[in-house]
Amino acid sequence: MKWVDTLQIAEALYDAHPDVDPATVRFTQLRDLVLALPDFDDDPARSGEKILEAIQQAWIDEAA
Repeated sequence: MKWVDTLQIAEALYDAHPDVDPATVRFTQLRDLVLALPDFDDDPARSGEKILEAIQQAWIDEAA
């Protein structure tokens, strides 16, 4: 997965952390959680607020 795979990342985060409320996760925590996903393979420096916001929103939608 790459940073642009927001839906895939959100699904993986939902599966890996079903007990976490994605609305309460700070972007710094979110970035760390994404980087820790086993199938994630992208440059950590390519993340930014816009992409993290998209991932967080997709994760919120997935958890709803």
